[in-house]
Amino acid sequence: METTKIKVVLAGNPNSGKSTLFNALTGLRQKVGNYPGITVEKKTGICNLDQNTKAEITDVPGAYSLYPKSIDEKVAQEVICNREDEDYPEVTVVVADATNLRRSIFLITQIIDLKMKVVLALNMVDLSLKQGIIINVSKLSQELQIPIVAINARKQEGIKNLKKAIIEANTQESVTSFFDIRTLFKNIIEETNDLRKSENDYGSFLALCMQEVNSKNKLHSELNILSKKHQFIPSRAQAQETIRRYKKIDTVVDFCSTKTQIKTNRSITKWLDDVLIHPVFGYFIFLGVLFLIFQAIFSWSAYPMDLIDSWFTDLSIWVAATLPPGVFNDLLVKGILAGLGGIIIFVPQIAFLFAFIAFLEDTGYMARVGFITDKILRVFGLNGRSIIPLLSGAACAIPAIMSARTIASWKERMITIMVTPLMSCSARLPVYTLIIAMIIPSEQSWGPFNLQGLVMMAFYLLGFLAALGTAFIMKFILKAKERSFYIMEMPSYKIPDWRTVIYTIIEKVKVFLFDAGKVIIAISIILWFLSSYGPGNRFEKIETKWAGQENAETHIAAEKLEASYAGIIGKSIEPAIKPLGFDWKIGIALITSFAAREVFVGTMSTIYSVGDNSNIRTIREKLESVKNPDTGKAFFTTAVGISLMLFYAFAMQCMSTLAIVRRETNSWTWPAVQFVYMGALAYLSSFIAYQLLS
Repeated sequence: METTKIKVVLAGNPNSGKSTLFNALTGLRQKVGNYPGITVEKKTGICNLDQNTKAEITDVPGAYSLYPKSIDEKVAQEVICNREDEDYPEVTVVVADATNLRRSIFLITQIIDLKMKVVLALNMVDLSLKQGIIINVSKLSQELQIPIVAINARKQEGIKNLKKAIIEANTQESVTSFFDIRTLFKNIIEETNDLRKSENDYGSFLALCMQEVNSKNKLHSELNILSKKHQFIPSRAQAQETIRRYKKIDTVVDFCSTKTQIKTNRSITKWLDDVLIHPVFGYFIFLGVLFLIFQAIFSWSAYPMDLIDSWFTDLSIWVAATLPPGVFNDLLVKGILAGLGGIIIFVPQIAFLFAFIAFLEDTGYMARVGFITDKILRVFGLNGRSIIPLLSGAACAIPAIMSARTIASWKERMITIMVTPLMSCSARLPVYTLIIAMIIPSEQSWGPFNLQGLVMMAFYLLGFLAALGTAFIMKFILKAKERSFYIMEMPSYKIPDWRTVIYTIIEKVKVFLFDAGKVIIAISIILWFLSSYGPGNRFEKIETKWAGQENAETHIAAEKLEASYAGIIGKSIEPAIKPLGFDWKIGIALITSFAAREVFVGTMSTIYSVGDNSNIRTIREKLESVKNPDTGKAFFTTAVGISLMLFYAFAMQCMSTLAIVRRETNSWTWPAVQFVYMGALAYLSSFIAYQLLS
C-alpha cells in the first residue's frame, strides 16, 4: 500500500513545550536549515503516524499571535498564512500550555479563523492540575469545534492519540470559525473578499492589516486604496479585534475550566524565584553557576579527551608504519590525521558546554537570568533580552546573533549584534584549552579550585566585560528616538527533558564536526601542500647543504618548512606580529583561522607535524617542545600564551559570523566596523599583555 505523506506545522507560544513535542515526534530524524532567503532556523523532521502515513513536521518559531512583533513571529505568521507556498501545511498542530490556557487560545482561534485544519495539543495538563486548574477537554473541543488531545510532551504521554488526531484532521475539511470579523468591519471585508477572490474573512482582515506574506504583490496598492476609502487603520483594527476576541475567549475558558484553591504554605516556584532572582544574591548564584560549568568542562572532559588523543596518536603511528613511505603517507598522517585529531579531541568539551546551556534553558533558569540582568544591561545600552544572545554567544555567535530578533528596539538590537561576537564561543574553546594546558600545570590549584578552570572562566568573563564596555561606547554613538520596554514571561520551573538535552548535544556536535570539520580538513590539506613544497629548487639546495651531517634530517625538515610556501607567507607577516610574541608559524595559523577559529589547533598540528620527522606526538607535546631560536628556552611561555589567548578572545576570526551580521543588518558597513574594531582591540590587548609579561 502506498505511503501517504502529510505536511504538518507545529505552532504555539514560546515556552509551551513545542520543541519538546517536536523531539518526541521526530526523534533523531530531523534536520536543521534556514527558511529561504532568511537566517531564521528551520527545523523539519519525519514522523510515522501509522504504518501507511508519514508526516513531514516543521517546527516554526514561537509566536503569541498572527500580529508579529518580532522577526521570529513574522516567520511563523508567513509559514501559517502563505497558502501559495509549496510547504503550506495540510494540518497545523498548535501546542497550548494548559497552565495559561487563555493566552494560548488566542493564537489557536486566529488559526481556526483562517479555515485551517487544526489539532490542539494541550500540554502540561499535569502542571495545571497541580496548580488547581481543571480543564474539561471535551467541552473545550465542542466550543472550539476542533480535535483536542491532552499530552505530556516530556513523558511522551498522549503522543499516539495526537498522531491519530492528525490523520483524522487531514481527512476532514475545516469549515468552523471562532470569531466573526464581519461584526466589526463588514463592508471592507466584503470588498476585500471580492478583490482577493476569497471567502476567508479573517484572511482578508490580515491582508488589510498589511500582514500579507508578500506585501509587494499586485493587490497591495488596491488594499491600500480600500483602507483609505473606509478609513481603516491597521493598528487600531488589530486592537479592536484583539479586545473582542479575548472577551469571547474569556467566556470559553470560564465555561471549560475551573480553578480550585490548593493549600500550600509556599509554592516551590515562588521560593526558588525569591532565591534565584534576588537583587543581590541572584548575581552571585549566576556567577557560581558559570564557575561550576567551566570547572566541570575541564574536569569531566579530561578522560575522554585523553582517550581520543591517544587513539589518534596510535592511529597515526600505525598508518605511518603500515603504508609505504611517500607523498600519500605524508599527506594522510601529517595533513589529514593531524588536522582532524586536533579538532575531534575537543568534542567532549563542546558536548558538555552545549549540555549545560540546554539544561539551563530547559529548567527555565535562563529566563530568570534575563530578568535579573535587565537593570544592569540598560546602563550599557542593552536590555534583559540581550542576555540570551550574549550567553548563547558562549556556544556560537551565529545563532546568538539571530536570536537578537526578539529585541524590538533597533538600537538595542544593533548593539547586541555588534558586541555578541566578543563573547567567548565554543570555537575559542580548543584554543583556550590547548594553551591553558601548556602554560598552567593541571595540578596547580587555588584552594579547592583547579587553576585551569579558573583561568578558563576568567577569559569567558573577560569576553563578557569587553562586550559590556563596547556596548556602553556604542550607546552614545548609535542614536534612536524609540524607548524600549522589557516584558518577559517567566516560565514555570521544570525538570529538564533529557531527550531534548541529548538531541541538542547531538545536533550541535554534528554541526561542529561536519561543518567545521570540512573546513579544517580542506585547510589541513592545503596547509600540508604549502608546508611541504616551495618555489624553485630551494628544497634540493637544503638537502645538499646538510647531506652527511649530524642530525641532518631534523635540520632539513626545519629549513624546508621555513623555505616552503607556508613559510614565505608566515615570514611576510612576522614583522607585524612579532611585537605580540608571535612567530611566522603562529602567523600562518592566524591567517587560516580567519575561516574559523577552531582551525588554529588543526593548523598548528599540521605545521608542526610537517616540521617534525622524529616521531608522531600529540599537538600539546609538539608545541611544548618548540624552542625560542633567540633564547633556546621554551617558545610558548606564559607571556606568549596569554597574548595569544587575548588575540583570539577579541579578534573577529569567523567569516560565517560576518556573513550573518551582513544578512541581519542588510549592510556591509556593520560587519566591516565589527571586523576593524575587534581586530584593533585584539592587537592592542595582545601587545600590552606580551610587553608587560615578558
